[in-house]
Amino acid sequence: MPFAIELTDLDDVKIVVPLAMRDDRGFFMEVYRQDLFAELGLPASFLQLNHSRSSKGVLRGLHFQWDPPMGKLMRVTQGRAFLVAVDIRVGSPTLGKWVGVEMSSDEPRQLWAPASFARGFCVLSDYAEIEYLTTGTYSRATESGVRWNDPAIGIEWPVVDPILSAKDESAQYLREWLARPESANFTYRGADPTDS
Repeated sequence: MPFAIELTDLDDVKIVVPLAMRDDRGFFMEVYRQDLFAELGLPASFLQLNHSRSSKGVLRGLHFQWDPPMGKLMRVTQGRAFLVAVDIRVGSPTLGKWVGVEMSSDEPRQLWAPASFARGFCVLSDYAEIEYLTTGTYSRATESGVRWNDPAIGIEWPVVDPILSAKDESAQYLREWLARPESANFTYRGADPTDS
């Protein structure tokens, strides 16, 4: 099996470890394979591939989209970054809990988080490039986010004074999201790692 799965403190958030074949020329690895992802209980179909580059100290997030639901499989292709997923499911026993994982291009791993989790990252190296496969296509009208430093979530970001977009700096708090009718799109129905 060219993939291994590492569990996290949140049942639906997984770390996917591609097994690289290395020799003196470099390495080769399978990043995604539909049949094996389905066998592992991961989404077998992705609809969009995004790629971003950010400078040291940049923090992006915490983002999500409810229609179409957009789960993300994120990986660092250059540099080092701290990737985060936060449970935003109404009624979830882990509502507001988060997982944070430092990842780098030197040790290829991927973070899978379903659509019902807000995702973000901050850059730890001089710059980092991050790719993410998504289970839905982007919709400006149905995307949203929660504040990166919401005290109700309490993420321990490994950066001081992060560089933020105006949109991320003024994002809503988790309690505000939960008061919106759209939050019902992410209602807890038990652990389901294939939740798109």
